[in-house]
Amino acid sequence: MAENKTKPTKSSVAAFLNKVKNKQMRDDCFAILEMMQKATNEDPVMWGTAIIGFGRYHYVYESGREGDTVVIGFSPRKGNISIYLMGGLKPIENELAKLGKHKTGKGCLYIKSLSDVNGEVLRKIFARAYKEGQRKSMQEA
Repeated sequence: MAENKTKPTKSSVAAFLNKVKNKQMRDDCFAILEMMQKATNEDPVMWGTAIIGFGRYHYVYESGREGDTVVIGFSPRKGNISIYLMGGLKPIENELAKLGKHKTGKGCLYIKSLSDVNGEVLRKIFARAYKEGQRKSMQEA
């Protein structure tokens, strides 16, 4: 069975974010970093080369494949900031309705800029998603 390529590394989160060329996205990412640190009370960890994560989420698929990923995390991508929420989107539906301009995918939230969303709602999303992700990971273990 293939091994998960995205693993925690010792790489510097600040060094990674300082390489983001777009100043607005870089500033937004540093703000998200701070929000997630406060919501999780954890230090950020680079996962692979491009994901900043908080906590460790253990998953087991029906196929038997299992591994670890972030409980919550994010990555600056070309067109948006991808926010990973392993607790799923269902528990944060009410907050998402109040968030502002965003898109969602399976367990992911995509925003172009912090100026497009309500920062207080985003903080609540991070806190709730982290708690839900921890709860779900405990069930998987």
